Amino acid sequence: MPLPTSPVIRRARLGAELRQLRRREALTLEQVCDRLGWASTSKLSRIELGQSRPDLADVLDLLDIYQVPAAARDALIVIARDAATSRGWWKTLGEMSERQRVYAELEAGAADIVEYQPAVVPGLLQTPAYARSRVAAGTLLAPEVDVEVEVRARALRQEVLRRAEPPRYTAVLAEAACDPGDLPVDVWRDQLRHLVTVTGLAHVTVRLLPRGVAGSGLHPLTPYSWYAFPDPADPRTVMLEALTTDVRLATMLDVDRYERMTEALLAAALSPEETVTALARRVGE
Repeated sequence: MPLPTSPVIRRARLGAELRQLRRREALTLEQVCDRLGWASTSKLSRIELGQSRPDLADVLDLLDIYQVPAAARDALIVIARDAATSRGWWKTLGEMSERQRVYAELEAGAADIVEYQPAVVPGLLQTPAYARSRVAAGTLLAPEVDVEVEVRARALRQEVLRRAEPPRYTAVLAEAACDPGDLPVDVWRDQLRHLVTVTGLAHVTVRLLPRGVAGSGLHPLTPYSWYAFPDPADPRTVMLEALTTDVRLATMLDVDRYERMTEALLAAALSPEETVTALARRVGE
């Protein structure tokens, strides 16, 4: 079920718009909450930071306080409804950890996605066997993880690349990401074959960074994903992948830096055709 927008991004945009309106009226968090009879400022703070699903009634009350004109009000109500997103759509995500759910929301509403991976194949391109091997290895640090649930979640996320109007997707892989490591040979070879196959989709591009370039200090130290959305007013976003949590960057300064980094990586990477040749050669080896 493709989304026209990404709920997590709409929440961020709604929060930024409401914060700007409050400051325009020269109101503090405390003053707004007093007028609404809210027990504390934490509720409003979480809405402004895009950290909670907004209740439409609460948003309407805020728009009344900020005296928003009709046209702007209607536009913000549309954003608020997108940000709230019915739980019916959430159910289509099935069993999914909170970390994967954030990525699924971003992917579902994106028009363009670029991922950089220095060590592993990105989740959207993993075969089930490869995903199972990687998730199982991670249980050393997180034994509570249900491996099969996580593998099914990855497969569900991958449907975004095969829907009727998919995002344009580019994966930039350091050469180490295509090394077998401790993978069984058949799992590794099937994963490489899948990378070659998926490049047959017109909207999917895989670019390989030669080992010399990947070790030059050009690339960032952590994997990241970049997202742009159909509505240009929705903030372009970068997700940084860390060991135990992920960091979402949406300020123009941060995103611009990662976009410049992406341009440098793409300039240094093999062409799409050269990448397919290199991957096919590895399969033969």
